[in-house]
Amino acid sequence: MTVAPLHCAGQRLLLDPAGAIFWPARRTLIIADLHLEKASSFARRGFLLPPYDSQATLERLAVLLHRHAPERVIALGDSFHDPSGSKRLARDAASLLARMQRTHHFVWIAGNHDPVPGALAEFHEAPFLLRHRSGTVVGGSVEISGHFHPKARVETRAGSIARPCFVTDRRRILLPAFGSYTGGLDVSALPIRTLFPHGGQVFLLGRDRLFAFPMAQAARAV
Repeated sequence: MTVAPLHCAGQRLLLDPAGAIFWPARRTLIIADLHLEKASSFARRGFLLPPYDSQATLERLAVLLHRHAPERVIALGDSFHDPSGSKRLARDAASLLARMQRTHHFVWIAGNHDPVPGALAEFHEAPFLLRHRSGTVVGGSVEISGHFHPKARVETRAGSIARPCFVTDRRRILLPAFGSYTGGLDVSALPIRTLFPHGGQVFLLGRDRLFAFPMAQAARAV
């Protein structure tokens, strides 16, 4: 597994091909949009999906915790697909999450899907401002956010490939969704393009590495 280093405001971040950021200087792992219990949320409305999304997502997170050994995990909102999702976790998934929380300090940021009491609106630790949805950035802060589930499409010899991705211009970093049942918004879409008016760098998630190219190149490939 090959991570991609990203230098912002004097700090070194590691972009992981699993769709997370590790901040070595603070022993911190950053993830976004787990959307746990999305399948059970859909089932309550009559749309049936295989009910294994939470277990699969948490097992992927457990792999990252083993790989990077962070002291702290910051989840950038929409960790559950709805405010009551935590109450529907199956026993194995709930047990796995509880074990991770006993050995790592979790910081839960509220998202639009899970605005639960006790979750933070945002978290600031210089030079980074961490929140669910991108907003105004003041001073020299670098914003790290989720919400949009960015993906990019590129042309290859084997045809067109669309994958989740990171997007950054060193003032903002947009994370892909980490959850098993999450769609995506193409980086050429207006809500994402508006955040990066001068362009940015895309890091496309691969199996074992990331593939970097200018944001404009991804937009032309759609």
